[in-house]
Amino acid sequence: MSKYGTIPASSSPTPPGGSSSTYPLDFISRAKARGASALAARRPWRELADPGALSVPRGFSDAYRRARANLAHFAANYALVVLAVVFASLLWHPVSLLVFLACFAAWLFLYFLRDRDADQALLICGRTVGDGVVIALLSAVTLVLLLLTGATSNILISLLVGLLVVLFHALLHRPADSIDEEAGRWYTPVPPSNY
Repeated sequence: MSKYGTIPASSSPTPPGGSSSTYPLDFISRAKARGASALAARRPWRELADPGALSVPRGFSDAYRRARANLAHFAANYALVVLAVVFASLLWHPVSLLVFLACFAAWLFLYFLRDRDADQALLICGRTVGDGVVIALLSAVTLVLLLLTGATSNILISLLVGLLVVLFHALLHRPADSIDEEAGRWYTPVPPSNY
């Protein structure tokens, strides 16, 4: 029987603090599963870009209802739009782009893709580091690198442009009736005013 294309389990390095011989493969499969579940939360782009669903809101309460419903319904799509705007703005700053891709990879591996449910604590110099410390350190490093690359104003302006594009779409896109119930999962209802 041929074993062409198989990966021998004995050649895999052992994980830190463990003895499983399939650690790298487990990490990759967990990362793929988490990435797939995150992408599954996004809505079809055709639904987002439907020109027939665009209209001007009738008043402030209608605009608020639309924004609340659309921000909950298209949250993953809107996050991708903002990231695409920031990425496009960094194309003219290649050093900043490389630095932020490195920061992005650090965030992925040290925070987002780490399996916190399986008691896989982050060990640095033999000490266990909690999630709060990881977030604080990654945020500080990202902020310092943001300031050192000289693209701070470029990144802040692109974030503002991305957020304005998202807000503009959220206000103009007429949500389906079923989306209003979905908004309740993410936001606390605001009682009507008695003006």
